[in-house]
Amino acid sequence: MSRTLLTEIAVATADHSKYREDVLGLFRFKDEAAFFEKAARIFPGAVLLETCNRVEILVHGSAKQLRDFLHGENRFGFEILENEAALMHLLELAAGTKSMIIGEDQILGQMRRSLLLAESHNTNDVITDVCLNTAIREGVSIRQKTSINKGAVSIGSAAVLLAEELMGDLDGKNILVVGGGEMGTLVARALCEKNLRAIYVTNRSFDRAVLLANEISGRAMRLDQLYPCIALSDVVISCTGAPHLIIHADELAETMNERFWPLDPEPRHLLLIDIAQPRDIDDACRDVPGVSLKTLDDLKTISEKNLAARKTECEHADVLAKAALPEFIKAFNRAASGDLTKSLYTWAEEIRQREKNKALSRLRDADPYLESVIDDLTSALTKKLLEDAAKSIRASAECTDTQTAENLLKAIISGEVSCIRRSE
Repeated sequence: MSRTLLTEIAVATADHSKYREDVLGLFRFKDEAAFFEKAARIFPGAVLLETCNRVEILVHGSAKQLRDFLHGENRFGFEILENEAALMHLLELAAGTKSMIIGEDQILGQMRRSLLLAESHNTNDVITDVCLNTAIREGVSIRQKTSINKGAVSIGSAAVLLAEELMGDLDGKNILVVGGGEMGTLVARALCEKNLRAIYVTNRSFDRAVLLANEISGRAMRLDQLYPCIALSDVVISCTGAPHLIIHADELAETMNERFWPLDPEPRHLLLIDIAQPRDIDDACRDVPGVSLKTLDDLKTISEKNLAARKTECEHADVLAKAALPEFIKAFNRAASGDLTKSLYTWAEEIRQREKNKALSRLRDADPYLESVIDDLTSALTKKLLEDAAKSIRASAECTDTQTAENLLKAIISGEVSCIRRSE
């Protein structure tokens, strides 16, 4: 069967559609540096994307290589996609049709950051670069041509909608946002639209908490004031990037003792929503009297409503993603053809150097200027003679005629003329 891609790529994916939040955590790589170090030994390019509801690994390599690598890391259960299917997956990912909250724009920024992360570990290459950059560009285009992200909620704003749904409304309520990063900002901005009594913001960096609190007319609290602030709140939405728990059951139980109204048999109800990954809130907090704990898994009800409202736009986005695939393949092969033309020029350069040195050896006491002239002349001739061949290789690759591109290289380097197919 003929190939349409000039080199192999593969994607491993695990997300909210298949796994619960607690199970999805088993797919993550806590030590990113170790992941990249090991991946670099196997793949020319490797990119890791981890969000609150998905883990994606893109590699310049085969599906078998990726599967073997993951099994060696004790990661089982990933869905492995290869070549055209992998490219299609990246397009759908960037278009927002695979997000928990259909059409959310956060995934584009997350894909950009994953590429920057790979660059910082020197594990990206021209293939992974073209895959992500092309997918992101098409994702932006699809959003411009559809209404898939019009009025779309993010994970952060979905958490606010869930709180509103569970509490009846948020009028006159006190809300605490734990975390001042991107997700915390999305939560806080969504809360601004509600008729709240107060919004508190706490963060590891107090300066960041102050900036966010000022933006939303809220009040910044130091992290060591966390539990006193919880005692004042009706809802706590936690979304830090901490690698450890922030809210513990024992301390929360003590805090709940401060939430009794006179003559009440039990403390005032407290709703905790944890949208962090890894989790911020100890699961044992569910057992504390008066406490309700919700996690990312509980946002699926919001996701289902969002999907129903955007079904037509989602279908339109899928059609556009499929239509973008042929151009994606061309861009991919254009980048991949660089390896073929590099081999061509490397082969020619070795011949040029050898023949140049033979010529110079026949000249007695050649001065440096003459040597320079000969070097420049042979270099220019080599590049000129190969120019049309290189263009033909690139053109064949871009037109997904990968076999002809490879055969052209073989014909020039190895003299295998018979294997070139005549173009019709």
